[in-house]
Amino acid sequence: MTADDSLGRLDDDDYPAYTMGRAADMIGATPGFLRALGEARLITPLRSEGGHRRYSRYQLRIAARARELVDQGTPIEAACRIIILEDQLEEARRINAEYRRAAAGEQPPAED
Repeated sequence: MTADDSLGRLDDDDYPAYTMGRAADMIGATPGFLRALGEARLITPLRSEGGHRRYSRYQLRIAARARELVDQGTPIEAACRIIILEDQLEEARRINAEYRRAAAGEQPPAED
């Protein structure tokens, strides 16, 4: 792997670039909170060769949303369910929009 390949991964939302401690700092939570999200199966961190948890930016956005809900008094299990339902709703809206475009004879937008 070249240095350019490594740097290119930093733009990848799914690349597990952050250690547990750094990830927790970034969202203002504790490592225990991130472990709880993993136990609830909201996010599943990848493991480094040494067995340490590593998080992606996408996972950090989900964890930050969970922290926001928990900070508002929502139990962690309920917060995880809310986030899953929000994600399902967003996907359903995307699919619905595609069907509407197809019915109208429009081309779907190009994916990145």
